[in-house]
Amino acid sequence: MNWITNYVRPKINSMLGRREVPENLWIKCPETGEMVFHRDLEENKWVIPQSGYHMKMPAKARLKDLFDGGIYETLPQPKVAQDPLKFRDSKKYTDRLRDSRAKTELEDTIVAGLGLVQGVKLVAVVHEFNFIGGSLGMAAGEAIVKAFERAIAEKCPLVIFPASGGARMQEGILSLMQLPRTTVAVNMLKEAGLPYIVVLTNPTTGGVTASYAMLGDIHIAEPGAEIGFAGKRVIEQTLREKLPEGFQTSEYLLEHGMVDMVVKRHDLPATLARVLKILTKKPVEAAKRESGSQATALPVAARA
Repeated sequence: MNWITNYVRPKINSMLGRREVPENLWIKCPETGEMVFHRDLEENKWVIPQSGYHMKMPAKARLKDLFDGGIYETLPQPKVAQDPLKFRDSKKYTDRLRDSRAKTELEDTIVAGLGLVQGVKLVAVVHEFNFIGGSLGMAAGEAIVKAFERAIAEKCPLVIFPASGGARMQEGILSLMQLPRTTVAVNMLKEAGLPYIVVLTNPTTGGVTASYAMLGDIHIAEPGAEIGFAGKRVIEQTLREKLPEGFQTSEYLLEHGMVDMVVKRHDLPATLARVLKILTKKPVEAAKRESGSQATALPVAARA
């Protein structure tokens, strides 16, 4: 079989002039099975046009979509110890990091930026789920803390978009220590009198839910997002009961008072700007003037 796959098939393809077609040109909707061309999906902000299902959105694409004109300053990724526990399961942790970096072109799961959203200056922090499931490790924790410190220094709000399976098991107790560290950073922002908004995306689970993802002044969720600590199957096996339909979805949490609003992805920038103007007691006119005066003031503007 290897001889046929590795030699005969490429030889036939070359003779017939066939080209290899990428496998990810068409994306299947998890709800309806609809096939969507990848460029159409990207242009629609990774939302399936017919069903409205919100697919996972890459971190850099989310920042570009969020900030005015796609312009923002990318905050630097702090340097931390790599693989301090020399962890290995089915493969080395260092190999997993290398593969994820090659796949996502990121140093770790957190991407943060400073910019303007409809005239409101803010720091945005985004989890990249494709980087080891958006898990929280030392590098991610340090990046989140530094983002909070930058927001305090800039005297502006911070908005975070968690998408994570929880703490990174390959870093053991060192990853769990990021829960209290990020919680302290949240409290520092609140002591400075600055708003902190959490936009819960699919999925937000584990230790991330148990820390900074549930400490916002206002909690917004994308439609259909899975939000919880333990998984639905684990809870059912523990309680030996069937859980309600839609359990742990953003709509279920809204109904039970765990989130403040469910907002479609297309409406997020306008919603965030409106909420932040209310929280900062800033009229729309003042925000527009600030937008004009500060649009060129960002030190290292990056068009993602």
